[in-house]
Amino acid sequence: MQWYDLVRGLHILAVIAWMAGIMYLPRLFAYHADAVPGSEMDKTFQTMELKLYRIIMGPAMIVAFLLGLTLIWLDGSARLGWGFLLKPWMITKLIGVVFMIGWHHFLGAARKRFVAGTNTRSARFWKMTNELPFLAAIVMVIAVTTEFGS
Repeated sequence: MQWYDLVRGLHILAVIAWMAGIMYLPRLFAYHADAVPGSEMDKTFQTMELKLYRIIMGPAMIVAFLLGLTLIWLDGSARLGWGFLLKPWMITKLIGVVFMIGWHHFLGAARKRFVAGTNTRSARFWKMTNELPFLAAIVMVIAVTTEFGS
């Protein structure tokens, strides 16, 4: 089980890195929305957003996902049995993961719109929506740590 603790710790670290990026990118978009397309500021934001998305968020999401699958396999085969996948807390967590992956890709598409100069969303929209991943994280962490509905 010491492997389990190592995998769980690495999973938490990957999720932290992913969450940092997934919460910071909309904040960059909020500032970017006010930049004049084609300006030096526009180009600076494009560079920052690309590096955040590709160098931090993408790899962190993949590592978090793979380590999460490893934890599911370890839990199902050695610790809890496969029935835990049907527990309300785990279903809540999996729904949250689907939301986070979808949000990640939504942000990626928005980044491409900024590059193309076709962003239609306001700074206010990005400021308001950058809290959504954190709210989802609260629900997921509470569900998992309390094993709600077990």
